[in-house]
Amino acid sequence: MGLFSFTFVSMRIDIITLLPELLESPFSASIVKRARESKKVRIHLHDLREYGENKYRQVDDYPYGGGAGMVMMIGPIDRCIEDLKKERNYDEIIYMSPDGERLNQKIANECSLKGNILILCGHYKGVDQRVRDHLITREISIGDFVLSGGELAAAVFCDSIIRLIPGVLGDESSALSDTFQDNLLAPPVYTRPAEYKGWNVPEILSSGNTPAIEDWRMEKALERTQKLRPDLLP
Repeated sequence: MGLFSFTFVSMRIDIITLLPELLESPFSASIVKRARESKKVRIHLHDLREYGENKYRQVDDYPYGGGAGMVMMIGPIDRCIEDLKKERNYDEIIYMSPDGERLNQKIANECSLKGNILILCGHYKGVDQRVRDHLITREISIGDFVLSGGELAAAVFCDSIIRLIPGVLGDESSALSDTFQDNLLAPPVYTRPAEYKGWNVPEILSSGNTPAIEDWRMEKALERTQKLRPDLLP
């Protein structure tokens, strides 16, 4: 059984991990917590060691051909995935890996529409290549760097898609104006007070002229994107 369960949801996420305790906190606060409580998403954590070999619940072994580090074995992973697939079909079986496709807003938007997602968190030198060749449908990276394990990457990925599920955010239009939607960085935002230490909020934002404000925001979004991330522009 996973750690979190509900009777009905619009999305279910199963995560296979060696460190389920590492994921309990990220999924028990803020927007993800509210999404779980409102039954918009159900998250189950599965300890891979429950499928390990022998009395030591072994899940890793030395790599063929020698070399430093250990490799996660195919047997425990295959048994865990097979068990989970007996209960439901998965739209994606995702392996969090630094050499996967780079997570971006387009991928987050796409995955937020899925019903059932299974995520495998790697450790050590990674998983037996046969897992990637035969059991995984998609590999996703959160950046060109290596973490101690896939749990934190899985938490980032889950947060990026859960917030897009209809009804999760208080104002659903908020997600539509996020950075990277429409390949633009978000424009500057301000709140009260209108003046602080001589630093003023642009007058246009308090003008009440909605069309002019939207034009200003688009102009600033284009300016910021051109300056900071010109690679996003055609």
